[in-house]
Amino acid sequence: MKTHEITGMSDDELLLALRDTEKHLFQLRFQSATDRLETPSEIAKAKRGIARIKTIQRSRELTKLAALPDDAIATQLTSLAERVDGPGKRRAKRAVLRLQTIQAGRSTAAATTTGSGK
Repeated sequence: MKTHEITGMSDDELLLALRDTEKHLFQLRFQSATDRLETPSEIAKAKRGIARIKTIQRSRELTKLAALPDDAIATQLTSLAERVDGPGKRRAKRAVLRLQTIQAGRSTAAATTTGSGK
């Protein structure tokens, strides 16, 4: 699957394509373990397809996150701060750092904008 085809898909279509590609990869691996594959390069192609889909999904997620208003980011920060000490703490810590970076960037941009009017 080409990158331009993937970028044209909706989020739901991406999720379905990801599931199908992961299923196909599983079948290829199973076939490789039990029989001989006609084209062993299909495994690498499936892995690349999964990586492309996940990359597009992640970039869309980050775009949505950057577009959130400041109060929504603050709300997410407080909810994530509670989970930093619990299970899944590594992912929560990364999310907190990402949100803090977005907030710092906005405050820097706001300070630069207000400071340049002198």
